[in-house]
Amino acid sequence: MYGVRDVFVCAGCGAELTVPVVRVPLPAGAHLSYGHDVMPPLMAPGTYAVDPEPSGPPFGQWEELGEAEATARGLFAPVYPVSFGARGRVVVAPGDVRGTRLIPEHSGNSCLGMCVGERPSMACAGCGALVASRVDDCGLWQAVWIEPDAVRRVPTGCPAPDREFEPLPPLDPGGGWSDVWQDATGAALAHLLVASGGAPLALPDGLLTEVFGAPLDALLPPGPPPLRVGLAGPGLPDDGLDIALVPYDRDTGGPWRPTGGAVPVALPDGVWAHLALPGETRPIPASGTLPDGVLRDDYPLPDHPWYRFRPNHQAFRATLARCPEAREPWLRALFDRGF
Repeated sequence: MYGVRDVFVCAGCGAELTVPVVRVPLPAGAHLSYGHDVMPPLMAPGTYAVDPEPSGPPFGQWEELGEAEATARGLFAPVYPVSFGARGRVVVAPGDVRGTRLIPEHSGNSCLGMCVGERPSMACAGCGALVASRVDDCGLWQAVWIEPDAVRRVPTGCPAPDREFEPLPPLDPGGGWSDVWQDATGAALAHLLVASGGAPLALPDGLLTEVFGAPLDALLPPGPPPLRVGLAGPGLPDDGLDIALVPYDRDTGGPWRPTGGAVPVALPDGVWAHLALPGETRPIPASGTLPDGVLRDDYPLPDHPWYRFRPNHQAFRATLARCPEAREPWLRALFDRGF
């Protein structure tokens, strides 16, 4: 459950397989691939997420599913390939795993590392049961995916520490656009389209327009925007908004519920905090005689990629395919066309 620490233990012998971890929402890019890059861990230390949908092998083709089976799997538009694996796999950071041994020969069809194969690649050190799969192949988030039937979740009774909303910059350490930002905004773009009902949306000037303006202009018709989009969340008013970009609720794991009735669209805490609570943007705050809140405008200028920010198209399609509204003709046409 959200807000308390859990430990995962082997269902066979009861050995502890993780450190105490607290549940957070599943990242939007959990199952995406990123070319040949070496990726960082998917999960922050001390956290875990649960994938409610089937994941991992075996895989099949969309054409093999009838409409009823696709609906039962929560799919409303084509997905390739379709997972016929287990529901409820748990993902943790590799450094949070304990009491296991690696079985490299169980890796799937990987390149320079390991990926999920037909059999789990990590065994309980106590009884030898296959319990999880290590992923660290090129282009894949580093993670350990725990088999839901191989473990038990044991609540520790210890509440998770209070977490401040720590802004996550849109640039990664290498100077490119952050994959977390592109994945999160790709998923949010799908939910914005659903909430729009096909009507134009009005975005406030600034970073929100830079992030979502171009793809929404490409996907929605021109005209006077009848719906207002803005930021809401703890400490922020949402009066007058029709659609609110919000953080995840720390207690439920779902979108934070606006008090003014706006339709919520969730963003990861760090992305939301950077948009809603930007604060100081330089590594060295202004000092001396400059007034509070004034930023320096001297050199060096902050790094900025040479290419335009673009929400992740894979995350957009994967999210929209799981929205029932994707079967509506206008939205299915946008799913097929993209941006």
